[in-house]
Amino acid sequence: MSFFKRIDPKVVTDVVFFLGASLSMYYLTTQIFGDLKSRGRSKEDKEKAKMSLKRLQRANPGINLELNEYENSLLSCVIPPEEIGVKFDDIGGLDDIISDLQESVILPLTCPEIFDQYASLLQAPKGVLLYGPPGCGKTMLAKALASESGANFISIRMSSIMDKWYGESNKLVDALFSLANKIQPCIVFIDEIDSFLRERSSMDHEMTAMLKAEFMTLWDGLTSSGRVMILGATNRPSDIDSAFMRRMPKRFAVTLPDEEQRLKILQKLLKDVKYEFSLPQLVKATAGLSGSDLKELCRNAAVNSTREYIRGNVINGKPIDPNGKITLRPLQLKDFVQSLSPSDSLMRSEMLPVD
Repeated sequence: MSFFKRIDPKVVTDVVFFLGASLSMYYLTTQIFGDLKSRGRSKEDKEKAKMSLKRLQRANPGINLELNEYENSLLSCVIPPEEIGVKFDDIGGLDDIISDLQESVILPLTCPEIFDQYASLLQAPKGVLLYGPPGCGKTMLAKALASESGANFISIRMSSIMDKWYGESNKLVDALFSLANKIQPCIVFIDEIDSFLRERSSMDHEMTAMLKAEFMTLWDGLTSSGRVMILGATNRPSDIDSAFMRRMPKRFAVTLPDEEQRLKILQKLLKDVKYEFSLPQLVKATAGLSGSDLKELCRNAAVNSTREYIRGNVINGKPIDPNGKITLRPLQLKDFVQSLSPSDSLMRSEMLPVD
């Protein structure tokens, strides 16, 4: 009893508060280091990064792939050229742009020795911008450009380089450029680039302003060999900051296809398809549609033909031989008419008389 009387209550209180504070600090530190270590990467991203590293090592046995943790976190964004699967031949109606890309971008990127005589003038541009309405083939051009050039392709999303911890985003941007230099020739693709590199203003958040400044500084510091290139795509080029626009001297307007371009696109889409209608009439009736719209129109027409077979056989109880060959009728103009929404009255009027 005398022992407890000698204990100072203030000491007991201090000890309790000290233990509570120590436990709180322990759990807080554990959480912080756990977040920093994981860097928001899911298990799927880590596996994808590991596979990307193995593919890069196989494709480039002599390349330096000693990567830090920030570069490793971006490996899941790297796509080797042989896995892209899009060629210039798959794109219809953009022959002029493709020709210019081959001459002014791909050759300086892959065969710089051709331009040794004018090395200071004919290097591959540090930046290329594809702009125009949605659905006109900008992303397909970007993929084909990487595939045809044999360059590694880094497709960056803003979530890949944005981090909740102060200063971490800047380190990720630095890792993006250092990784691109290690695996060059390399194309860094930023889709909807206006959402990231938009016009700077005094209203920008401090972190956003620092990120843009870091990106601009590192962009200027790209190796002079011209083996790393930033490729951007946007629907709104006027929203991009003028300082970033200056760093993309090659700009290609990918506009809505005209009649000749729509014919080439439809020929690509229907090259393995049987149809019984005049293709020029379909071309004439689809004025104002983008390449993506034309692809969806053809897909819906194929669905209409397939639906007719299903209703005439499966629903009516006719047995379908699993070993037999299912033959669908050729596409007709009515299949495309049925795919149009009621608001497309002009296109309907162009096609219905023939039907």
